[in-house]
Amino acid sequence: MAQKSSFDSNYVEEHPELLGLRLYFSKKYTNLVVYVPRETRRYVFEPNSGNNLGIGFTYQRFTLNLAMPLGFMNQNRQKDWPFYLDLQSHVYPKKMIIDLFGQFYTGYSISADQLNNSTEKYLREDLKLRQYGINFNYLFNGDRISVQASFNQSMIQKKSAFSPFVGFEMYGGTMQGDSLLIPSSEAQSELNFYKAKYFQAGPNAGFAGTLVFGKGFYLTGVASANLSIGFADWENETQSFKKVGAIPTFFVRGFAGYNSERFSINANYILKNVELVRDGPFEQAVNTGNYRINFVYKLSVSEKFRQKFRKVNPLRLINKDL
Repeated sequence: MAQKSSFDSNYVEEHPELLGLRLYFSKKYTNLVVYVPRETRRYVFEPNSGNNLGIGFTYQRFTLNLAMPLGFMNQNRQKDWPFYLDLQSHVYPKKMIIDLFGQFYTGYSISADQLNNSTEKYLREDLKLRQYGINFNYLFNGDRISVQASFNQSMIQKKSAFSPFVGFEMYGGTMQGDSLLIPSSEAQSELNFYKAKYFQAGPNAGFAGTLVFGKGFYLTGVASANLSIGFADWENETQSFKKVGAIPTFFVRGFAGYNSERFSINANYILKNVELVRDGPFEQAVNTGNYRINFVYKLSVSEKFRQKFRKVNPLRLINKDL
């Protein structure tokens, strides 16, 4: 049974019958940024995440990727630090952009070049950060532009297209260490804390566009701004601080590469900024990023394989045209 096209065929070419095999290099991270008021300085707590080598496939609109940080690609990672898990799902059906986040990190560090009074990296194996989030957007011209074509190459954007979008997002999380997070040698007692939690939600709006040039080359950009209402709660060794207010955040994505019916090579980068509600000296942000380089080879499969995969494809539960 042929799958129905849901896009304007003058702009987007669908190939759900092709099996796309993927080899990719990627890195995910969730940083905690602590700003120093009245100074052009900040402390960036970076997780002990690594560069990943992965494999995956896309078929009948279903995508599965598996990756792991191999030792030879991560010579500077701390050995025997706690396990981390970074779950990110970026889904681009027709006229929609959907993102789900679940970050579970333990173990952070500040590079020596950010410290005034130390020449060594500041290590905090005890620091835990948890973040959960959801982002949903509606593309007004979503039948002419496929972000999915740029992201996992299961489709081909034939002509340049652009679309505004609106949506809603919600994020929350916690961060906690066994002691104050910023080293005492930095003399930042006013803005120091050892525990914080936050929650915020609000509408967003943005613009997506793909520029197609040559034969198969493309550049895609997606950017949005958000205004959330939320709260934040900090604790230091002597007291607790709470604040409710409005805070702006942003979400940007960039994709570039070559995509054809047979193969694709491309790079993409995703960055979600979550600024916390500010209260006096407390100014923090949690920035989640994901960058990737993909090598994709697409091939035709037998009718027998197509029928068998169709029976186990989990997307059949929501799409009877598969």
